Amino acid sequence: MDMFDSLKAKINGKKIRVVFPEGYDERILGAVVRLKAEGLMEPVLLGNPENLKEIAQERGFNINNIEIIDPNNYDAFDEMVAAFVERRKGKATEEQARTILRDENYFGTMLVYQDICDALVSGARHSTGDTVRPALQIIKTKPGVRSTSGAFIMLRGRDQEKYVFADCAININPDAEGLAEIAVESAKTAAMFDIDPKVALLSFSTKGSAKSPEQEKVAEATRLAQEKAPQFEIDGEMQFDTAFVEAVAKQKAPDSKVAGNATVFVFPEIQSGNIGYKIAQRFGGFEAIGPILQGMAKPISDLSRGCVEEDVYKLAIITANQTLMED
Repeated sequence: MDMFDSLKAKINGKKIRVVFPEGYDERILGAVVRLKAEGLMEPVLLGNPENLKEIAQERGFNINNIEIIDPNNYDAFDEMVAAFVERRKGKATEEQARTILRDENYFGTMLVYQDICDALVSGARHSTGDTVRPALQIIKTKPGVRSTSGAFIMLRGRDQEKYVFADCAININPDAEGLAEIAVESAKTAAMFDIDPKVALLSFSTKGSAKSPEQEKVAEATRLAQEKAPQFEIDGEMQFDTAFVEAVAKQKAPDSKVAGNATVFVFPEIQSGNIGYKIAQRFGGFEAIGPILQGMAKPISDLSRGCVEEDVYKLAIITANQTLMED
């Protein structure tokens, strides 16, 4: 059974409600129809029902059995406005809330916050900021987690060679504590995908072979992550070849349980993370699934605007599985 067969089996028939704010997008419509037909979730589209059905019909999709909520004609809008004002704790007036909640991402995020839906998938037509901002303002991070982070599942080949790369999408230059959080949350993400979490915190240095503030940050992050989550195998700082190649690991970090066997790669900042996953994708032939937002109190997922229908389908399955995760 490959990874997605396993993930689909976990959510099949559980009627997990996932809201898709970008209901007018053809890629979203195609994925939603498949997800509903396979019984993997109860998708909810946002938009005007008549307009949505007309667009779907033009593109050959039948969405008559899919729930549609119109943000501009929502019976419980007053209750949503009141809940938003309370959640924002003085940062939005009722008048401002009524305007803000006409935005489909804010509206969809409130559906998740109010437990009307279990999770949200957006980003096919919106920037990462447009998807993540409402989530950070309304859903917020889990207790004990300072910030969210973005991980990619990297897949290659029929045998489903798979790894986790993080943070490749959200935090520009996390400090040592932030990097430690990313390492721990990435280990949890790996476990969700049946990847044995062996977490390497990457650097240009291995075990103090070079000295600099950058290296020291990763070394300190390693120490903090090990304290936070002793149940996981976490090690660093180490170069990528030390983390990945057994022969190199024996030379540079012979006492490490992670070196040479790493499955989770934590990059020191977003530049190297973003470059690294794209090199693996373009040069190495890996499929990059994500970014998966880690550390959120409820699952919110951000698609790439360059996504295709298959990407929407797979990320929705991942997001539904996140509703089953235990902290």
